[in-house]
Amino acid sequence: AKKKVTSSFCFCFVCFSLPWQCFRALCCKGPPPPRPEYDLVCIGLTGSGKTSLLSRLCSESPENIVSTTGFSIKAVPFQNAILNVKELGGADNIRKYWSRYYQGSQGVIFVLDSASSEDDLETARNELHSALQHPQLCTLPFLILANHQDKPAARSVQEV
Repeated sequence: AKKKVTSSFCFCFVCFSLPWQCFRALCCKGPPPPRPEYDLVCIGLTGSGKTSLLSRLCSESPENIVSTTGFSIKAVPFQNAILNVKELGGADNIRKYWSRYYQGSQGVIFVLDSASSEDDLETARNELHSALQHPQLCTLPFLILANHQDKPAARSVQEV
């Protein structure tokens, strides 16, 4: 006695137009291709908003944010890449150690408080110039973020 073999077939209009993607989704149990990762360093004075920025990018709650003492590392996922960001504390006694964490960086985020005092803005300016001239950073892309634009004392881009 022969056994009758039956099979069922489901037609999918999405699969019809994108057969390779459906094949991968339904048949391939392996992980998706890895997203490229980029190592960035995030620097700026204390209170400039570095931790808040990274928390926001990681969709974390803005509550209970504490200033970074030393450094922290966050992986910031995007659809096509992952940014591994080393956030370095901005206190005066920590800034002298920033350069120890620059090696391997592929980009720099410099955050400044656009509503800070003239003295703090001058200190931030000096730290930015120092970073721009550092041998491990001088050829890298920089993002300079003038944070706290929502405060009444915030300076414009031209003033910063």
